[in-house]
Amino acid sequence: MKRFIALGFILALVLASASFVQAAHDKGAMQLKVGDELYVCGCGPECPCLTMAAKAGKCPCGKELVKAQVTKVSGDKAAVRMPDGKEQAFPLKGKYVCACGPKCDCHTMSQGPGKCVCGADMKPRGRAKVN
Repeated sequence: MKRFIALGFILALVLASASFVQAAHDKGAMQLKVGDELYVCGCGPECPCLTMAAKAGKCPCGKELVKAQVTKVSGDKAAVRMPDGKEQAFPLKGKYVCACGPKCDCHTMSQGPGKCVCGADMKPRGRAKVN
């Protein structure tokens, strides 16, 4: 009997953890600090996708992401140093997030729809499902 109670408790704990991870993923927010390196859309501030990811790949607008470094985090924006040395602001919350689930480590988010760097479809924030 004690074994069944312990298994039930562990199962409840696992389910609660999975729900918490999914809720954090659905928010589509990057948790960045100064000095972090990530990959961003290199098209410039006029590009509507403003994609950020933890891994290299292509952004929804079709261009290769470029490696950048966070120089400032303020409110809901992060300033990143682009390869050309200029700074560009990116929103910390994406309108679209990778829908590959919490096990995926690409952490792609964008202001426009398309594919994330791992190849999965991007879904509107809050509607991404765990696979």
